[in-house]
Parts: sequence; structure tokens; C-alpha cells
Amino acid sequence: MRAPAPAACVPCPDVAPAGEHPSPGRHAVIEQEAIVSIILFLDRTVFRAISIITQLLLLASVGAAFYQVIARFILETPSDWSGAWTRATLIWTVLLGIVLAFRQGAMLSVEVLHNMLGKKYGRWLEHLIMLVCVSFLVFMAWVGADMTWRVRFQNVPSLNISISWIYLAIPVGTALAVLAVLARWAEGPSESVVDETVI
Repeated sequence: MRAPAPAACVPCPDVAPAGEHPSPGRHAVIEQEAIVSIILFLDRTVFRAISIITQLLLLASVGAAFYQVIARFILETPSDWSGAWTRATLIWTVLLGIVLAFRQGAMLSVEVLHNMLGKKYGRWLEHLIMLVCVSFLVFMAWVGADMTWRVRFQNVPSLNISISWIYLAIPVGTALAVLAVLARWAEGPSESVVDETVI
């Protein structure tokens, strides 16, 4: 009885033979996997930390505002620091909050033009939107950094700190927002977050 002939080896389409370069399709897959890995890493570290800090700042702002009301109208001993602290934490909350909004695609958007262009040309529209957003945010970061440096010698009397710590929210928030915009753009086409709350 004859033994069955061994099966012919078929090269895997995803693996390039020895001495040959991977196909362009394989390069695209590798690049996409690398982008996804980087975005996941940013989501688990940078954006997660920003979310936690933003929530803590919001709680601190609400607590200070509540204490200000209690101190003024119940204890009748108004505090001089709670108002300034509330404003400072709210500024930081808003500037860090836009980072999360850009990352989740929750900013206000007009979908009419995007739907008219379709998938092919809609991606080019997303490229243009990304360039406009990044350009504006970089400009804001530069202006904010300049303002922060100029007011570094001015103090907030009630908090006894430099007012530059408050202005610092502008360059920090907008710089991180640039990272969020690029991460959202690198993910490719995706649906925007829609608020369906009935007012």
C-alpha cells in the first residue's frame, strides 16, 4: 500500500518569503495596528488621567462654590478665597474638558456637507477639518503660553499664588487638545457623538 503523498506547502499570503519585502497591503496593516496600539495607550494613560483630573477639579469647584454660599448667607463670614478658587478650577475644567470632547468627537458639527460628499471625499473633508482645528489650537497654545509668561509676576491676593498658574490652563489644554484631535483623526471615519437630550 503506497503512502499518501505529502501535501504541497502553500505560502501564507500575509508573510513575505525570505529575501522579499512585505507587500504594500501588509505594510498598511502593520501601520494600522501600530496606530491603534498608540491610540489605545493614549486612551488608557493620558486621556484617562485628564478625565480623572477634570472630574476632581469640577468637584473642587462645586465644593468651593457651595462653601461660599454657606459662609456668606448662613455663617455670615464670607470667605475671600472660595470665589477665586471656583473661577480658577472652572477655567482648568473647561480647558481640559475640551480635550475629552475632541477625543470623543463630541464637539458641535454640521453633517450635511459630510453626508453629501460620501465616504471617499468625506475623508478629505476630515483632513481639512483636522488641519483647521490643529492650526487654531496651536495658535491658541502659542498665545496662551505668551500670556502665561507675561503675567507671571502678578498674584491672586486671595489665593496667594501667581495668576500665571490660571493662565497656564490655556496652553496646556490646547496642546493636549491637539493630541486629541490627531488621535480622533487617525482612527479614521467614525460617527460623531450626538446629544439626543430633549429640552
